[in-house]
Amino acid sequence: MNILKMKTWLLLGMLAVLTGCATKAPERKDYTELRKAGPRSVLVVPAVSRSVDVDAPDYLLSTISQPIAERGYYVFPVNLIKRVMEDDGLSDANLVHAADSTKLASLFGADAVMYVVIERWDSKYAVLSTVTTVELSYTLKGAAGQPLWEHKEVMAYDPAAQQSQGGLAGLIAKAVVAAIEKAKPNYIPLARMANGMSVIRVGQGLPAGPYDAKHQQDKEQF
Repeated sequence: MNILKMKTWLLLGMLAVLTGCATKAPERKDYTELRKAGPRSVLVVPAVSRSVDVDAPDYLLSTISQPIAERGYYVFPVNLIKRVMEDDGLSDANLVHAADSTKLASLFGADAVMYVVIERWDSKYAVLSTVTTVELSYTLKGAAGQPLWEHKEVMAYDPAAQQSQGGLAGLIAKAVVAAIEKAKPNYIPLARMANGMSVIRVGQGLPAGPYDAKHQQDKEQF
């Protein structure tokens, strides 16, 4: 993986505030089917959104290819795929997700199909705090339609949490950054962070693909 990109994700991670109480680390996923299928190429279809933000699916689509490709898989050009599907009458992401994954895979010659559902893509404002949250659900299916990998990732960002100044000046500073975040929520960095952590998280993400030097050498972690 590109070291610079990794450092960027880690830096973003320092800024991200994960919501909820600390929980026990999840058990390692079962990678039997994924290893057996051994996909080399991944077709990412348009995301289904449960958010009121109409731009969320396009923003998400612009952030997802790079981390999967850096994990060692060939990713079909997402914008081209979206255009081809629209030309074929599949402009509704819900219809795409409901379609036969084997037909989608064979249509483009893909080894696997990645589905993403945007569960949350919102920014909740209070006077001194604005928390922006991105919650994504991922499902990877093989060319034969079999489920290979499922994952859910949640990232939340509260810029006011980074303000350490106290007193009246501190309250004013928090109110200002909360208002700025409300006016222009920081969705793109959060989406990049969620996608990046989803594929590299040990025991939860994707094993190194065939175009990664660690392919088949990370079986103890994945």
